[in-house]
Amino acid sequence: MKKTILFGVLMLLVQIQAFAQSRFSKHEISFNGFRNPSIGLEYRYKIVSVHAGYYVTNFETNTTTRFIKVGATLWFLPIGKKEIPSSFYAQVSYLRGLSRDYEGDNAGSVDVGFRWMVWKGLHLRIGVIALFSAGEDLQINPTPGIGYAFKF
Repeated sequence: MKKTILFGVLMLLVQIQAFAQSRFSKHEISFNGFRNPSIGLEYRYKIVSVHAGYYVTNFETNTTTRFIKVGATLWFLPIGKKEIPSSFYAQVSYLRGLSRDYEGDNAGSVDVGFRWMVWKGLHLRIGVIALFSAGEDLQINPTPGIGYAFKF
């Protein structure tokens, strides 16, 4: 019985994702001007994107830590009828520390959140990041963002 329920749930998720994939454009490029996913570029193909850029965050008040960040994002559950729909995302990234306790160190992150398409390609993001690195405490931070996307 448990296997049947698990199989049913899995098939439902596959169907939902197949529908979602049909709502996303085939290609999209996004210029991101603030922290989420980084200050840089992002290229999306259907439901998967890759990003690279400069990432800044504050683990402590008035103390900015800087990173180079590259990673991949999975997009799901598109919402709305706009040309580029708003949607949820989950991403994993590699970070290379440029300052403070992380200077020269490798780090990883997992980030989940929502991208709201405000007007045409203008979008706002809000998410939460879990950043981890050997020898450092796990850091949990909000990840707001703003950018502009073009589909093609």
